[in-house]
Amino acid sequence: MSLLRLLNRALFKLSFAVAMTIVAIMVMALSLSAITRFISGTGYDWLIELPPVLVCWLVFPLLGPLFKQGSHIQVDFLSSVLSGKQLYFLKVFINGVALLAALVFFKAGLEATQLYFRLGQLMELEIDLPIWWMYLSFPVGFAIMGSFALELLIDALTDRSPQELESE
Repeated sequence: MSLLRLLNRALFKLSFAVAMTIVAIMVMALSLSAITRFISGTGYDWLIELPPVLVCWLVFPLLGPLFKQGSHIQVDFLSSVLSGKQLYFLKVFINGVALLAALVFFKAGLEATQLYFRLGQLMELEIDLPIWWMYLSFPVGFAIMGSFALELLIDALTDRSPQELESE
C-alpha cells in the first residue's frame, strides 16, 4: 500500500505540474495570437488551434488527483443523515464504482487510441498532429484515476480518512 501511496503522490504532483504547464501554454498561445493579429493584421491559425487540442491533456490526467482531493462536484447532505457504518459502506461503494468506471473507460480509451494509431489519421489543423495523440489522454487519465480510486477504496475498506493518512 505504501508503494501505491508513493506512486499516487508522484502522479499527483506530475498531473498538477503538467496541468499548470498546459494552462501557461494555452494563455501564451492566445496572447501571442492576439498580439500578432494586432501588430501585423494577420495571425497564425495554429496559435488559436493549440488550446482546444491541449484541453484533453488538461482534463483527463487531473481526474484522479481531483477525486482524491474531493474537488469533484458532490452532494454532501448524506453525511449529516447517515450513521458511521452507513457512511463506511457509502465510501466503499463510491470508491468501488470509481475504480470500476476507471477500468472500463481505460479499456475504451485504449481501444480508441489503438484504432486511431492504426488508421494513422492526422487532425485537420494547421498543426499536423496524429489524432491518436489526443485520444491517448483518455487511457492515461483513467489509469491515473484508477490508481487513486484503488488507494481510496483500500483506505475506505480499512476505514482510514485521507487526513489521518496525510499525517503519517
